[in-house]
Amino acid sequence: MNRIPDHDSGGTAAKPLAAATRLVTAGRDPFAQHGFVNTPIYRGSTVLYPTAEDFLKRNARFTYGTKGTPTTEALETAWSELCGAAGTVLVPSGLAAIAVALLSCLKAGDHLLVPDSVYRPTRNFCDTFLKRFGVETTYYDPLLGAGIAALFRPNTRAVFTEAPGSLSFEMQDIPAIAAVAHAREMIVLMDNTWATPLFFSPHEHGADLAIEAGTKYLSGSSDLLLGMVSANARCFKDLRATFDVMAPCAGPEDVFLALRGLRSMRVRLLQHQQSALTIAKWLAARPEVACVLHPGLPGDAGHAIWKRDFTGASGLFSIIFKPMPDAASHAFINALKLFGIGASWGGFESLAIPFDCAAFRTATTWNPGGPCIRFHIGLEDVGDLMADMTQAFDAMARA
Repeated sequence: MNRIPDHDSGGTAAKPLAAATRLVTAGRDPFAQHGFVNTPIYRGSTVLYPTAEDFLKRNARFTYGTKGTPTTEALETAWSELCGAAGTVLVPSGLAAIAVALLSCLKAGDHLLVPDSVYRPTRNFCDTFLKRFGVETTYYDPLLGAGIAALFRPNTRAVFTEAPGSLSFEMQDIPAIAAVAHAREMIVLMDNTWATPLFFSPHEHGADLAIEAGTKYLSGSSDLLLGMVSANARCFKDLRATFDVMAPCAGPEDVFLALRGLRSMRVRLLQHQQSALTIAKWLAARPEVACVLHPGLPGDAGHAIWKRDFTGASGLFSIIFKPMPDAASHAFINALKLFGIGASWGGFESLAIPFDCAAFRTATTWNPGGPCIRFHIGLEDVGDLMADMTQAFDAMARA
């Protein structure tokens, strides 16, 4: 859309644009917007047609607000290009993206496989909504890889994946899972919010449907809710049909802010990655810490898969403290001054939350041996963050 020449001056085929360039150019057509760089916010429901004949034939680029606007089309186009997808739909939240993706490929009587490390609201959706409508969910060990084939049933329709797990950070072997699932013509879904398409290309690695919470790194500012589902050619028709029949439309202001965030997402992610790895290594050397759960660290159980399939890591990881009372770990969190205590992540600010997976795991046992904290490392100075953590460790010792 952005009028970039396809050939160089010599007439030879141009080299494909790098991701950093595509983030800046994709989904933009300034000359369709009177030369303004960014696609503006289009708010609207009604679209007027010039004639009765045009209305009856729906002969228009845009037909009704729920079917899309120039604003939504710009982000859908850009995201599809970034993901290597046949198409993308935009919905009001990451959880809505999970729901629409699952509903696009499941029906009553189907069986679904979901990793035990999955984002907890995904589990809740499967155990409530899908169950009521006759879809059975089985949770599996996220480390199974191709061994997941042993859980396939005649009615298994789809396999959900998430790499890494959003609290416990198990790294799934997506290509191996996809290979055995596709051999049985199953649909593979992946929640790719942690890595984004910049650090992991979900469709290239076998995902038919890729889910992203634009609320996180696409926004980058903790000020919007948005979800995206991208699909390959096999699944896009059903995805779009599901979206159209439900019309779970994202707000125009949120889409505009996401487009703005898209342009700087790579430079922000690179900084999140660098800062998080620095702090993760520093925490791994602390005497209070038993284990750091970060696939980008060489000692992590999922590091080999991460190194093979991923090109980077985001700012989210967890730690396990050595055995101590919960009151001590809470004292650590409560003493932090530069870390907020709150759900979500992906913004410019650092966050820390306590968690315990034991209450909702069903296929695996969560027994880490000590209290756990998940960190999101923001864009603050790393030295300031480590100094803040140091004084919080002192507060823990006094607790």
